[in-house]
Amino acid sequence: MSPPILPSGDPLRPRLEAEAARIAWRIAPGAPRGVRARIAHLHDEEARVERRPKGRNAYAILVDSGPVGALVLLLEIDRAGSAPTLSSLEAGQDERFPQGALVATWPAHHAPVAPIGIPDLIALARYALR
Repeated sequence: MSPPILPSGDPLRPRLEAEAARIAWRIAPGAPRGVRARIAHLHDEEARVERRPKGRNAYAILVDSGPVGALVLLLEIDRAGSAPTLSSLEAGQDERFPQGALVATWPAHHAPVAPIGIPDLIALARYALR
């Protein structure tokens, strides 16, 4: 298990945790069988969040590529305590994410799509904070 993304003393951690508690969740429509799909609602913004199985003990989390999606993904990575492969899907690559998606895959592997980094994810998630 890897250390958390943000150490316990990081001043951003309490802000992220406070916003996480404010996220309202509901079931998302149109999820294929075996995929857990929800909508995260925070500050008049929403993000589709899907957990897709990728084989034995492997899964991917896909989120809309905006601040709320980045926040949800960052919190999931921190909760999982292990480093995933981070990547993105461009607009139009997946019909359920028409504006594109941020993707984290566990266990980490080489992704055939555009890689992204934790600092980029943190920078985008900051926009979801008030």
